[in-house]
Amino acid sequence: MNYEETINYLFTFLPMFQRIGAAAYKADLSNTVALMEALDNPQNKFKSIHVAGTNGKGSTSHLLASLLREKGFKVGLHTSPHLKDFRERIRVNGVMVEKDWVVDFVEKNKSIIEEIQPSFFETAVAMAFKYFEEEKVDIAIIEVGMGGRLDSTNVLSPLLSVITNISFDHTQFLGKDLASIAGEKAGIIKDTTPVVIG
Repeated sequence: MNYEETINYLFTFLPMFQRIGAAAYKADLSNTVALMEALDNPQNKFKSIHVAGTNGKGSTSHLLASLLREKGFKVGLHTSPHLKDFRERIRVNGVMVEKDWVVDFVEKNKSIIEEIQPSFFETAVAMAFKYFEEEKVDIAIIEVGMGGRLDSTNVLSPLLSVITNISFDHTQFLGKDLASIAGEKAGIIKDTTPVVIG
């Protein structure tokens, strides 16, 4: 497959684009855990900062990546969604992952993907984590996709968790009130990990 065919495969085969609404929402991280285990747990092979919130999490992620890069670190950045090119989701030192790497990842792991049947987002997260492992980043800034507790990125053991402003979003999944939504986003907090909230 070339790059365009690979992206078309991701968009057409993976469940996110076959199931919408509540049917697409998963009640646990078992798919993500299985996918990470099949890839030899890349999330455990780089340092990370995990960023959740309703408003500002993308800007905060980009700002953190930029600051760390200016200090001389090799920095991975995973954000979503992308605007034009899937590769916007996965960057090292501001440079998007190469098209050939995306193609190779999917070709090497197609049997795993088809066996586990992860969602599009789960696959994109796994791809980012594997890329950051292979690139030997000093640290990666990982933006939560939705919520936090059940988000595919929540298999990390980060150095720091960040929760930005919380407001009403994805209420059909995260809850109808701010307390419920905050509880879901607080799901990225780990017992021994510092947290910045604001």
